[in-house]
Amino acid sequence: MMFGRLFVACFAALAGQVLSASSVGAAESQRPNVVIILMDDMGFSDIGCYGSEIPTPNIDALAAGGVRFTQFYNTARCSPTRASLLTGLYPHQAGMGHLENEIIEGSKGTSGRLRDDCVTMAEVLGDAGYFTCMAGKWHLGQNHGTPPWERGFMRALNSPFGGIYFRKQNYRPEMFLDGKEYRKDDPIFGDRWYSTDLWTDWGLKFADEAMDAQQPFFLYLPYCAQHFPLMAPEPVIQKYLGKYREKGWAKLRHERHQRQIELGIVDPKWPLSEIPPDVPDWDSLSDQDKDRFDRQMAIYAAMLEIVDNNIGKLVGHLKDRGQLDNTLLVFLADNGGNAEGGPRGIYQGKRPGGPKSRVFLGQSWATLNNTPLRRYKHFTHEGGISTPLIVHWPAGIANERNGKLEKQPGHLVDLMATVVDVTGATYPEQYKGRKIQPMEGVSLRPALAGEPLQRENPIYWEHEGNRAIRQGNWKLVMKFKGPWELYDIEADRTEQHDLSAERPDLVKELGAQWDAWAKRADVPQWPGKLRTDWGEEVKEKPQEAAAG
Repeated sequence: MMFGRLFVACFAALAGQVLSASSVGAAESQRPNVVIILMDDMGFSDIGCYGSEIPTPNIDALAAGGVRFTQFYNTARCSPTRASLLTGLYPHQAGMGHLENEIIEGSKGTSGRLRDDCVTMAEVLGDAGYFTCMAGKWHLGQNHGTPPWERGFMRALNSPFGGIYFRKQNYRPEMFLDGKEYRKDDPIFGDRWYSTDLWTDWGLKFADEAMDAQQPFFLYLPYCAQHFPLMAPEPVIQKYLGKYREKGWAKLRHERHQRQIELGIVDPKWPLSEIPPDVPDWDSLSDQDKDRFDRQMAIYAAMLEIVDNNIGKLVGHLKDRGQLDNTLLVFLADNGGNAEGGPRGIYQGKRPGGPKSRVFLGQSWATLNNTPLRRYKHFTHEGGISTPLIVHWPAGIANERNGKLEKQPGHLVDLMATVVDVTGATYPEQYKGRKIQPMEGVSLRPALAGEPLQRENPIYWEHEGNRAIRQGNWKLVMKFKGPWELYDIEADRTEQHDLSAERPDLVKELGAQWDAWAKRADVPQWPGKLRTDWGEEVKEKPQEAAAG
């Protein structure tokens, strides 16, 4: 347990240096600012306070001064998560059951745009007098009529789809500032930048407008990191070269798992999920392959270091402006680690990680990203839908809760309910003359105080035919075209012991509940008549992740 004691001690010291203390209720007369930071394709174990070897001191300090959730869930994919986070609905209810450029004809749930019978967090908070702004990746139907400036954001610097890192990158040239299109190399953004820095700097510029006007603000920072193409400045990549060459994914996975046990993130009775047979044994690789895989992970680690530096910049700026104590700051990810590209990933270009390269991390390293969980992005097993969630709010979280773990399950649909609760905003029954669907989630505010959540309904998932339902400790899950599997998540978070044959009654009961929800939530049959938004019909779209 030595690591755990040292970690806690370092945690507390960092918190004292980076974060200011505050008593509960010190700013009750002020409505809190809201900052939501969303990572892209980051795995469950990739940050230090969830077990990683990658140093993330600023993110860890947020956790030391707030609450970490150990069972918080996303939707297994990019656009669906963004829709759910911003609307408080399940993705299909918001129109985004899949990516914006892939649409199931005749489906309200997979329309490639935000529906008119939902509202975004920006719309709700804007009506409550908040200054609303964002900087980063949108991916919610901009090409189909729902860009950020049409869905409540007063100021926005955004990439329609993400995947942008460098000014001279040969990939997706467009960006939008307050609805006006600019090229990435436009002088308005400076003559040299890396996008994680760019999003933070512009987000703080927008927030400063609100602070100067003494107006509460909502800042949404959906970073492109850690999504492919993996890119980072070469000097940062160099810091990590060689650190992954000697151990490989299996040994590092065991080390992360041990740290997670010491930190209390996972229960020691849950075994590591098995490494899939497609993932090679590290010792069987050639020296050339080891160098290749080492650099892939070095690029990934460099990207995460830069995110962490920007969290420090954000926190420092809010502290300097006297706003940190009364800011509800939320940090999470959109899906589990990404196995796209198969066991070897993709590794192309003269200098992988640079602006003219194309690198995917791949299944082998994604198995490390999601330690100790099973499967990846796309899937509704725990590795695909589990995210770190850190909530930091000095004025609203009691000091004795600082650094604590919260083990009650939560889901993205809960964030709208939480923000409405803490800001005093009103979630509308009608908006712009249209009837609005009610929120699906519950406020997480009781959990921040160590109290039970008032959740009456199960939590549901569907993506690309993969599906799941969680009610209490029970989880029913299906990989597309497979049978239902049943797990007791309290006893078996890593989904090693399928109990479906022992409890057919429960499988039938939960399966019927899932069917009823799918009908209510406009979940179409997968793949249905799926087409891309450039008109190509897809008879059956294969999942892009490795089978796991």
